[in-house]
Amino acid sequence: MHFAAPLLRNNGGGVIVNVSCTAGLTGYPGLAAYVSSKWGLRGLTKAAALDLAADNIRVCSVHPGPVRTHMTDGLDEAIVAGQPIGRFGEPDEVAAMIRFIVVEATFSTGSEFTLDGGATTGIGSAAPVTK
Repeated sequence: MHFAAPLLRNNGGGVIVNVSCTAGLTGYPGLAAYVSSKWGLRGLTKAAALDLAADNIRVCSVHPGPVRTHMTDGLDEAIVAGQPIGRFGEPDEVAAMIRFIVVEATFSTGSEFTLDGGATTGIGSAAPVTK
């Protein structure tokens, strides 16, 4: 954001999308430094949204849950089995959300968009939805 904001300002505005994760929405055991950095990104996003609004720059964040990437290679499917949509997300789903924020969500700034198969929604009793 440090380098992007002046360029966007000089071009009349734009959108910054910070990519966080659900660790910025809930705690994860044994990952205090990681979790705190993601919570910090939430606050930074909101502060930047306020600071940059006058320059026609929107700032939002996305919070993916488990997404099938190299980072999650080898993780057991059981990790996602208990969430409402019981599967890993796909990178193209995260890309589609970012595109939506940039192109369609033009009245959103400081907003947080979650892509986690419903994992942070709560604990339910319904059977998981699969793709």
